[in-house]
Amino acid sequence: MRAVTENRGWVVGRRVVLRVALTLGWLLAAVPAHAVPSFDEVHRDWRASDWILLDRHGEPLQRLRADMQAQRGDWVTLADVSPAFRQALIASEDKRFYEHSGVDWRGVAAAAWGNLWHTRTRGASTLTMQLAGLLDDDLRPSARNRSISQKIGQAATALWLEQRWRKDQILEAYLNLVPFRGELIGISAVSQTLFGKFPSGLDARESALAVALLRAPNAPAARVAQRACGILRDMGQASNCNGLDGYALLVFSRPASVMTTRDAVGLAPHFARRVFSASRPPAGTRIVSTLDAKLQRMAVTTLRQTLRELGTPGRSRNVQDGAIVVIDNASGDILAWVGSSGPLSAAAQVDGVTSLRQAGSTLKPFLYAQAIAEHRMTAASLLDDSPIDLPTGGGLYIPQNYDRHFKGWISARTALASSLNVPAVRTLVMVTPRRFAQTLVSLGLPLTQSGDYYGYSLALGSADVTLLTLANAYRALANGGTASGVNERMPDMARTRGGDATKARGRDMTQTAVFSPQVSFIVSDMIADRQARTRTFGLDSPLSTRYWTAVKTGTSKDMRDNWAVGYSRHYTVGVWVGNADGAPMWDVSGVSGAAPIWHRVMDYLHRRTASLPPAPPPGLEHVAVQYSAHIEAARDEWFLPGTSQRTMTLSALATKAPGGPLWRIAGPPDSTIVALDPDIPPANQRLWFQVAAAWPKGAAWRLDGKPLAGRARVGWLPWPGRHTLELVDAAGAVRDRVHFEVRGATLDDGKRMRNASR
Repeated sequence: MRAVTENRGWVVGRRVVLRVALTLGWLLAAVPAHAVPSFDEVHRDWRASDWILLDRHGEPLQRLRADMQAQRGDWVTLADVSPAFRQALIASEDKRFYEHSGVDWRGVAAAAWGNLWHTRTRGASTLTMQLAGLLDDDLRPSARNRSISQKIGQAATALWLEQRWRKDQILEAYLNLVPFRGELIGISAVSQTLFGKFPSGLDARESALAVALLRAPNAPAARVAQRACGILRDMGQASNCNGLDGYALLVFSRPASVMTTRDAVGLAPHFARRVFSASRPPAGTRIVSTLDAKLQRMAVTTLRQTLRELGTPGRSRNVQDGAIVVIDNASGDILAWVGSSGPLSAAAQVDGVTSLRQAGSTLKPFLYAQAIAEHRMTAASLLDDSPIDLPTGGGLYIPQNYDRHFKGWISARTALASSLNVPAVRTLVMVTPRRFAQTLVSLGLPLTQSGDYYGYSLALGSADVTLLTLANAYRALANGGTASGVNERMPDMARTRGGDATKARGRDMTQTAVFSPQVSFIVSDMIADRQARTRTFGLDSPLSTRYWTAVKTGTSKDMRDNWAVGYSRHYTVGVWVGNADGAPMWDVSGVSGAAPIWHRVMDYLHRRTASLPPAPPPGLEHVAVQYSAHIEAARDEWFLPGTSQRTMTLSALATKAPGGPLWRIAGPPDSTIVALDPDIPPANQRLWFQVAAAWPKGAAWRLDGKPLAGRARVGWLPWPGRHTLELVDAAGAVRDRVHFEVRGATLDDGKRMRNASR
């Protein structure tokens, strides 16, 4: 009886197969050739879900997610898929893949037999039929099941594919198009996000887990592991089932790895976001940037290494963030852009290249350039580095040098190269904050307020700037005083996965002449002078290179930012070091934090490229200068036409009385108003009288017409009222005079002050 039943079932199965075959034959003849794409068309139209940033030589730098609906990696060739995965796929999904011609007739018969006796079978769907559903949305099954017409359509298309595609092409296309789990499409995405490796490295256990997802993409880990174990047994790898449940739970519960390429592991995330957000190209677009991958990699490594050194246990400097930008002087191409220290930072997504930070002393070269251009000084001019009090709307502004010491009379060259603050403020008094702010804006710096808003502190960099705009302003000095925009993308070098070019954003070729080539040359020569910077930095510092460079450091208030920005003949390098949250560093200045990084990047850039001093532009005068009283050593100095001097003497300045630099009252400034606080002991509220330079021979103080004992600096206990302070010479002639007022004391306070003064 059983034999009769089985024979009848076989006959029924054969009839079903014959009917399906006849139907498929008719459908195959009716399928138009253009209805199914060729393998080359499918490959060409493939789009990764990411944007891909390439360096100037085509090397991948960074991927950014563009398609949020699905996650797809690069197209993977069959040769780049591990043999273990291919074996697992065939064993699970289509054991006779290399034998059938698109439809597995033995499978169809087995399915028909199973349906007749209501038993479970694997089904008759081949990999080629599944690929047909991936290529045609109308043939794609719903979430629950496939209709009869879809099954027949898939079979007909599969037969068509097998006639025109090779088996390896069918398998390769399937591996790239098939969904695995959630948003993961294709073997590249599932391999990298779940297992953190490329498809070529998948082992038997990983392959079985990935293939098990094809039948139940969103099944729990235990169910996936159970099915994967069956696949491993079919592969003859049953031993790998040990511990598979725990491993599956680990794989599906840990955060997904970031998809990458074979040649890049997140080298330029901040730069990539900036480039792609500007145009929002379609997913899969590859844009060729101006970056150099080797330089970018070196800059990233150098920044992190230096910050780790600063954070060594036992001498931590409380610094975790930094940024680097490198610009080609001639073209404006950005060659390196490091936005943060990455894993060392608590705010790794913040781009330090475009963040607004206080500039510190990095603005001084532009200030001296403007003063020289306006013929208010020369590089040889003498400036007074002594205490100064400047009245402002908010009170007295009293600048200090970084080392809290004053150097007396020095040249402008020394003052700039050694980054002295008081001479810079005196220079800004001549230039005025309003005009200086206008110059900074012309250089491209993002000042949002007028110069009067910043006041005299603008000389010391109280304005907020970005590393990018600051470095590009220094590039203007390197280019003879001409400012222009930077380039981030190579022209006409954006392309999709298939190679179709998309128009890149045009380069900004607008140029603005801010300084003359002569002024730029003089200032560049000043900040390149290692002898002139010895007062502050010494001869052996990270600012000194074996080739020609011009560089300036800067440190903002409370050591919240420090900078090193400079240029050679070919490149401009800017470095910022600090904390993204604005927390102050501990004993980190521009020369100890940013300058070592700047030096190492410059050395890398010039490992095979020379940087010779620039040739002086026409019109400059090169004159031997001598200083009286051995203020500075004799040297040859550069001058604009008509401004040269061969001898710099203090006696000549002193004859300009009253008010000459030697006979000038430095403090308090004229019209000062001193407000006394009754809660502070009078002895702690002294007002200091001081001269601008060394104490002149025969000089004396006179307060309200009465002699006052003391010499260059006198502490006076304030007395309420209006007062006149005079500096007189030996003959009693007034050489300088200031008026000031003391307010805020009551009659009782006055008595206490009178008693205290006695």
